[in-house]
Order: sequence, then C-alpha cells, then structure tokens
Amino acid sequence: MPSGSARQPSPAAFSSTSLSSRPSTGSLRAAPPPSPRSPSRHLSITQHSMADLLSTPPLPKQEGATPRDWRSVAAGELVDQQVLRFVELDTPVETACQMLIDYGLSSLPIRTSPDDESVCGTFDYTDLNAFLLLIMGLYQPEEDELDLSSFEELARKARAGGSIPVKLVKDLGKKGPFVTVPEFAPLSKVVEILGSGVHRIAVVQEGTNRVVGMISQLRLIRFFWEYGRCFPSIEALYPCSLRDLNIGSTAVISINGDKKVLDALEVMNSEGVSSLAVVDNHYNVVGNISTTDVKYLTRSSSIPLLKSTCFHFLTVILTDRGLNDGKDSYPVFHVNPLSSLAHTVAKIVATQAHRMWVVETPSPASTAPPTPTLPHAVPPPPTSHSPVFSVSAFSSPSASSLNSIPGIRMSGRLTGVVSLTDILHLIAKSSGLAPEDPSEARRQRRRSSSSSMRASFEQGRASLDLRELREHRGGSFEIRR
Repeated sequence: MPSGSARQPSPAAFSSTSLSSRPSTGSLRAAPPPSPRSPSRHLSITQHSMADLLSTPPLPKQEGATPRDWRSVAAGELVDQQVLRFVELDTPVETACQMLIDYGLSSLPIRTSPDDESVCGTFDYTDLNAFLLLIMGLYQPEEDELDLSSFEELARKARAGGSIPVKLVKDLGKKGPFVTVPEFAPLSKVVEILGSGVHRIAVVQEGTNRVVGMISQLRLIRFFWEYGRCFPSIEALYPCSLRDLNIGSTAVISINGDKKVLDALEVMNSEGVSSLAVVDNHYNVVGNISTTDVKYLTRSSSIPLLKSTCFHFLTVILTDRGLNDGKDSYPVFHVNPLSSLAHTVAKIVATQAHRMWVVETPSPASTAPPTPTLPHAVPPPPTSHSPVFSVSAFSSPSASSLNSIPGIRMSGRLTGVVSLTDILHLIAKSSGLAPEDPSEARRQRRRSSSSSMRASFEQGRASLDLRELREHRGGSFEIRR
C-alpha cells in the first residue's frame, strides 16, 4: 500500500519559506472529482502574475545574515520538513498515477515493502507515458532490451483489465540510475550530480539506507532562486544574458502542431525527454507538451485526444487550466538570447517547466491574434460516473485551430533550448566543480533503462499468467486499445 512519512524538522539555515511544490488534484477513476476550486490545485501562470514574479527579485538577505558558500550547505537542509509519499513494488500502477496527480508530484520513490526504509527506484510520468504507448501497441523497445513477447504479454494483461504492479512499469521510461547521497553531503556534490544530467537524487539518513527526502533539479533551481542573495557567486550570474553565458543548446527536439498527440508521446519516449516545443509551419513556438500532460490521457474516453492534433491538445490543456483557476491563463515557456539568467529562472520557477525554449523575433507570417484569448468551453456537470476529463467537454469549434491558442504572438521562431541541466551545469562549472558531460548522462539513461527493464520483468514474470488475468478481469485501468 502507498504511504507517506514526514521528517521531524531540524533547525533551518534559511527562512521557513516552503520549497515544496503546491499540490494539484485529478483522478484516473470514475469517482467524482474533487472540487476544481480546491486550494491544492496548481495555479497556472497568468500574464499578471508572470509580471509580478519577474519584477520580484529573490528573497533579500536576512538582517545581519552572513553570505554563505552554497557549496558547503548540507543536502539535508533542502529536504528538511519534506513530506515523502511512497509506493511499493506491488502497488497498482493506477494507484501510483493517482498519487502523482493528487499530490502534485513529479515522481514517487518505491519501496519493496511498507516496512522497508530504503528505496529501490522511482515511478514518474515518463514511465506512465511509456506504459500508455505500450498499451496502445506503440512502445518501441531498444534493440538490447527484452524480447517482444514480454512487452506484448504485459500489454495484453493491461488491456484485459489486469492489475499491473509498479515493479513491471517503473523502468519503462528512460531515466538514469537511482542515486543517493547522505544528508550531510555538501550541496556541491548534489549540484555536480544534477548538473551532469541526473534528474533527481534521494537523500538518506547518515549511515543508513533510510530515505529522508528527494531533491530534483527543479527543487534545486528553486532553492537557488529563493536564496540566491545569500550566495554571492550565484547572485552574480543572474544579471548576465543567456548569450553572454553561452548557455543552452541549438539541438532542439520539437513537433509541428499539426502532428498527432500520439506522435508527441512517441517522440518524448524515444528521445528520453520530458517535454517538446510545439511549433507552427514557420517554426514559431506555440506551446509546450510534457510527459506530465499524460494525466489528461489516462481514460478510454481520451482516445479521441490521442488522435487529435497537438494544436487541439494545447487548447484543451489551456481550457482546463482556465476552468480550474476561474480565469484565462497561459504558460510562458520561452525566452530569447538577450534574456537574463534571472528572467529565465523566474519563468522556470513560475511554470515549473524543465526547460525554456529560446526564440528569436516572431515570424510575420504567423496569423495568431495579438491578444491572448481562450476558446469558450463549458464542461458538463460532473456526476459520479463522469470521467475527470472528458474530451466531449471541450467542443469549441475553434479549439483545433491555431488561432485559438493564446499568446503565441508573444513567442517567436524556435532557435534553441535552455534546460534545468544547462543551468545547474553552468552553476557547477562557474564554481570550480567538474560535472560530467550531460550528453553522457542521456546515453546512460538508455543503457540503465534497458538493464533495469530486464530485472523488472524477471522479477514480475511469475505474475503474468492467465489465471491472474481472469482474477483481475474487472480491473480499473481504463486505457485500452
């Protein structure tokens, strides 16, 4: 059974401002959804709040506070008072997905049993994306992965309504090895690891395997933003432009908005990335699709969305945000080469995105309206049998058109990308550390995924039999081919 635990607070070196993400809510089941006005939902970034954030610098130094060398900060300080949510190897995938959504998490640490204090891996949206593709018959294993029969066997069980344990899915998505550091390890070690392309690490109690917290790249970036003025070496980087810092990459993975959503999911899975830039025919950025958006696609009623265009999917996501927040809102996922690092980090913190797309001047051929507007869409009243997300709820005739996507005239032609890894790699190098080449981490993610998949299937192969299929025929995971 999934569970959670809270670590006892210890004296903090900084103010008590929480570094944790605000939770969101949602559902994979047919039960009534929680109130869309629930304070636990993520708030979308609006034009007004974006301006507020960009005009607000990091927290000022406390009165009489002495500037610190961030490299000497203990990793445990970043996870102090952090509440962890766990799943076990035998937890059903649907339950794990529900927890990701309900608690607004990007990943869940996995234990072998409720009594085990160590963690053997993580389950996240990249795994869910790969699992969805597997059920749809579109998962493409690596050449050195398992024989196809193992994947087909798992897919058949899922389509038949069988209960699929997390242990069979946790390594479907491409991710690096599971890394731990002791709680008194210096932050320099954490930045070296995360600046090398590892997405998250676990912090363990000194001298034990007990996991007391998780530090993701985004959490670390947020820490440096909120307390940047305590660290002069980092504060000095913020006013510099992306061009002057020579940060980012021109090797961008994007998808045309006319392509199907399924195409986007396949690209993210095969390339091992968590998000894609959605562009028009002139290569102008019109939006962003990430693996987190898979939460909108976890129902059999979502099949029309899977086959719709990325343009249409963007309007569905934006409309859902507008309805849940009670106002028109849109994310801002782009910067330009002259943007300062502070401006870039502020947008990342506001949107909780893993990367910012670097754009130049918008193409004059773009026909999008200058004023952001949302297509009107009114969902049917929720019932106890209504799915949390129904594609029929968004039936605006203009929903699939490019003109209905808000704010695209505020972007421009895609020329590059700045990721969380790029920023942490910069911070590490500028402080005299020696992070590994992130491209090597990407190659390692593929190798690690292949070897982990073999272990996962060997561990769970005994559970994939016809007798269990019959027992779980009435299973509740709804995605079926």
